[in-house]
Amino acid sequence: MNFNFTEVERIKSISAKDFQKYYVKPQKPVVIETVTHDWPAYEKWNFEYIKKVAGEQIVPLYNNDPVDYTKKVNEPIARMKMSDYVDLLHQGPTDLRIFLYNLMSKVPQLQNDYKMPDLGLNLFKSMPMLFFGGEGSNVFMHYDIDLANILHFHFAGRKRCIIIPPEQSKYMYKIPYSVICREDIDFDNPDFDQWPALKSLRPMSADLQHGEMLYMPEGWWHYMKYITPGFSMSLRSLAHKPKNFAEAVYNIFLMRNYDNLMRKFKGQAWIDEKNERAITNTHKRLSIK
Repeated sequence: MNFNFTEVERIKSISAKDFQKYYVKPQKPVVIETVTHDWPAYEKWNFEYIKKVAGEQIVPLYNNDPVDYTKKVNEPIARMKMSDYVDLLHQGPTDLRIFLYNLMSKVPQLQNDYKMPDLGLNLFKSMPMLFFGGEGSNVFMHYDIDLANILHFHFAGRKRCIIIPPEQSKYMYKIPYSVICREDIDFDNPDFDQWPALKSLRPMSADLQHGEMLYMPEGWWHYMKYITPGFSMSLRSLAHKPKNFAEAVYNIFLMRNYDNLMRKFKGQAWIDEKNERAITNTHKRLSIK
């Protein structure tokens, strides 16, 4: 048994006025298919080009191992030359990923390959984050710590995105003091007997091709799976809703530091305690025994 997905709406293009009216203000996700077609990146961005311009860069790598109390949040497990990593992606499936990496700060010429989309969002020009993954690899289910409005552009392959609105967080087995849910939940093949609250989820899905963009509103959960080797770029805009902006400030300046402190003092016991509370809190809230 799997989720009953609703496909994210797809459009070819849109004006800034209509994007704000129909998607940003109601906080509704959408895929825009042709937004990058006038970018140099649409023609240039493939793995050979990345090797050519960024092959010597040493990049951080992540996998899907459970949270390790000895590591800080988003601490990489390894580092590798970009050229070697690209070669690794084409040797076969691997769970090693590049996650939330500002490659443009290391290779400024990449800044010339894309344009800030005219969609009425005040985007951070200095924070174009890149993500790379091999066939079958996935980015764990989470929402972004700053609850930003996210424009997610995909290149050089196919990626499947599962997204869930924040009002369904009560079903997500969210880990306290974090922006993730239980890592042992398989969102490709969910076990509804073990995780009964998931049966109430109404997730959405979008399969992205080269050059397509997914708009994810503030605080939406997302799980990304690379169907083929590929890479993506995200641009972000601050949360517009005061409640979300306040939560973002709390997450970044208080919650994250508190969690790192508790990992240091309580070790694995802190991780185990949070994992257990994710279950008890969810089931208590929903009166599940």
